[in-house]
Amino acid sequence: MTAAEFRRMALALPATEERSHMNHPDFRVRSKIFATLGYPTDAWAMVKLKPADQARFYEAQPDVFVPFNGAWGRQGATRVMLKAAKKADVRRALALAWRNVAPRHLAKDCQD
Repeated sequence: MTAAEFRRMALALPATEERSHMNHPDFRVRSKIFATLGYPTDAWAMVKLKPADQARFYEAQPDVFVPFNGAWGRQGATRVMLKAAKKADVRRALALAWRNVAPRHLAKDCQD
């Protein structure tokens, strides 16, 4: 998985736009961030999951999906090690993160 592939997958979700937050790209639906690229380094991305989903991804692939430290991580912010990630898993994580912030009428369009 590359940063370019992550970006393409994120932007393929309905009503998603790319912006910048704290000097790295982020992906939003209706101005709400659901994913970012390049933090803490260019090797990583972030998806904003529900804590239960975060736990499932981490338990299944601890070398790929890692909760951030502190309150942000406890709320579901999950680092994604791009090089180790499989496209299907990242696509599923992005879809979940997108649905967590998308309006209901849009969320029906995104199935994992």
